[in-house]
Amino acid sequence: MDFSNTILETIGNTPLVKLNKVVAEIDALVLAKVETFNPGNSVKDRMAVKMVEDAEADGRLKPGGTIIEGTSGNTGMGLALVAIIKGYKLICVISDKQSKEKMDILRAVGAKVVVCPTDVEPTDPRSYYSVSKRLAEETPNSWYVNQYDNLSNSLAHYEQTGPEIWKQTDGKITHFVVGVGTGGTISGVGKYLKEKNPNIKIWGIDTYGSVFKKYHETGIFDENEIYSYITEGIGEDILPKNVDFSLIDGFTKVTDKDAAVYTRKIALEEAIFVGNSAGACIKGLLQLKEHFKPDDVVVVLFHDSGSRYVGKMFNDDWMRERGFLDENVTKAEDVIKDHIDKELIVVRTEELVSHAIERMRKYKISQIPVVDITGFVGSVDETDLFRSYVADKNVAEKPIKEVMGKPFPIVQLGTPIEEVSKLFTKENDAVLVDLKNGHHHIITKYDIIGAIK
Repeated sequence: MDFSNTILETIGNTPLVKLNKVVAEIDALVLAKVETFNPGNSVKDRMAVKMVEDAEADGRLKPGGTIIEGTSGNTGMGLALVAIIKGYKLICVISDKQSKEKMDILRAVGAKVVVCPTDVEPTDPRSYYSVSKRLAEETPNSWYVNQYDNLSNSLAHYEQTGPEIWKQTDGKITHFVVGVGTGGTISGVGKYLKEKNPNIKIWGIDTYGSVFKKYHETGIFDENEIYSYITEGIGEDILPKNVDFSLIDGFTKVTDKDAAVYTRKIALEEAIFVGNSAGACIKGLLQLKEHFKPDDVVVVLFHDSGSRYVGKMFNDDWMRERGFLDENVTKAEDVIKDHIDKELIVVRTEELVSHAIERMRKYKISQIPVVDITGFVGSVDETDLFRSYVADKNVAEKPIKEVMGKPFPIVQLGTPIEEVSKLFTKENDAVLVDLKNGHHHIITKYDIIGAIK
């Protein structure tokens, strides 16, 4: 009989799949190492087992102990599998930019999840680096994994992933392209491949907001390069010990939008449902296409599963809110088409200011048209109300007509978006669209900004 004793024995030996449509511009054979076939659906399963087993061997992790790690989700999943099989408790510290699916999956496999803010310095006590270290100090019989500086991370890929790729390509691989986060995959695989053939090129995919590319090219750790970004799983605001820059031939940076768009393209054009970093890798490949020749064999690693991004890159509303959907917005109705059926919230002239404030809170809006029996006669926005309140603390009990401003301009269906945009001024924050059925809808500055590509 052919079976595995535990799920951990199924890690590795993931398939290499030829890519076609999504890399049609590249004049080379492009193969994807699809790591979603690991039981935890990501490449991180490999190093999770290696880090735990090495910690067990040297006594850092003792029976019945608690594993503590800061993770973007995938390492946590790999550690959760190991913890279940080997009988450990697990605490995962995760940043709030990670997908809800990742957090839910970690909880589903028994991990305690602690969520920390993304937009803080690594040294800030609220950062997920700092919280992980603090929890490890406070928790009895615990072990802090520290995948960034734990060299068992890159060693796992030197021992497993690199040899698999070499064997699967029959030693014909010429380029390895992979997203860089902790650095374990690129450094472990890169070390093995360059030992086999020093001419193999190792390319890292970085993201805007990360320090890797500039540091590799200049040796300068530029804090001005660091800012918040959306792409998950790649890029860093620190220099992990697992990133061996001497093994990396170069980096290319990919925007958040391109990473998201190409994540969807892989699913639609190759029927491979993978995550955000895979999209970044494919766009990065296309940016590097002049480096590839017809006889080259390019291997790109797909880190994780698309199931962890269903509420993000694979959600039209999420993509649209960030301007990541390439939609043709030319007329007034194009801007509001996704919420055109919603009721227009209004306030009447004789209602109190407190009623308008209540409506703004309830519907989370900043501008409200004012009406009377003749139609639109004015408008209020949160700035007007704030100024009125500063001038008179009793303004909440006054009628709207005493504080309202001019009515919003009204445009017809079919009005070009350029004409609508001209109606926004310092004094006017919204425009009404006449829907021709006795109803109107509102366009705000936020709607216009959201339509900008």
